[in-house]
Amino acid sequence: MSDEIEHVIMKEIGKGRFILIDGEPCRAVEIDISAPGKHGSAKMRITAIGVFDGKKKTLLKPADAYADVPIITKKRAQVVSVTGDHVQLMDAETYEVFELPIPEELKGSISAGMSVELIETMGRKVITRTINE
Repeated sequence: MSDEIEHVIMKEIGKGRFILIDGEPCRAVEIDISAPGKHGSAKMRITAIGVFDGKKKTLLKPADAYADVPIITKKRAQVVSVTGDHVQLMDAETYEVFELPIPEELKGSISAGMSVELIETMGRKVITRTINE
């Protein structure tokens, strides 16, 4: 698992960047930085949305502290079949076939034969969007 995580200084993290909060990969959606105090450094509050669970999470740390950032791999896959709330996909590079749940926001818009974009990190995968070709 340590080869799928890198350590980054908090002040290098921007909106849209991925970060680990409570061991869950999240995408930063809001960043607040407080001014340095008399006896301490500036603090950063990062509000993020979980990539896999969609839950809102918050991380509060000094701006010069280190945070864990997951290494994200974006992939393309072709939809082989749709069964209820799950979709069978074939990786465009390795031709591996696997099954994933369809995200709520994409239900009804995924059909066999189309391409989708995936995010893979920490041994888990999720569909992020459909690709119109």
